[in-house]
Amino acid sequence: MRLLRPAFRCERTVDGFKYDRGLDLTGYEDGTENPEGDAAVDAAIVDGAGSGLDGSSFAAIQQWVHDLDQFEAMSQDGRDNIIGRRLSDNEEFDDAPVSAHVKRTAQESFDPEAFVVRRSMPWANAGGEGLMFVAFGKSLDAFETQLGRMTGQEDGIIDGLFRFTRPISGSYFWCPPVSNGCLDLTAIGI
Repeated sequence: MRLLRPAFRCERTVDGFKYDRGLDLTGYEDGTENPEGDAAVDAAIVDGAGSGLDGSSFAAIQQWVHDLDQFEAMSQDGRDNIIGRRLSDNEEFDDAPVSAHVKRTAQESFDPEAFVVRRSMPWANAGGEGLMFVAFGKSLDAFETQLGRMTGQEDGIIDGLFRFTRPISGSYFWCPPVSNGCLDLTAIGI
């Protein structure tokens, strides 16, 4: 515990909340393409790496600030095209623009596929509002691959989300496995 104490000092907190039925503050559902069941476990939990790593996960966490006034000033078609889905029925467009978020982050469109399990929540305080994005993976590779495409590193096309939102922080975490009801920290020599 003495060795781990510095890792758990909290410099600042961000309180997230559930909005409506689990929507982003834009009104769109986040994480509609999340893997489920065994596919979620396969995407998010380390397996086959050996004792001390098997059962662990990696988390990527980003705080995004939305400019909701700018977003709401756009036409409904414009907003739908940024996301790549209709707000009215959450249906993805087959012919969405290449800059649409769903096109930029389609997990199955990468080689290798870039599946993560997302658990994001909106936040709001006196400084603004936005989304706390959280992705769990068996490594950080899938998240890094998606982020690279979102920022245009692959083909120069920037994700439409950047028209109204931007990340202001980001961190990576290793979530150790549990063995016999205790954290298994043998991978880091503890």
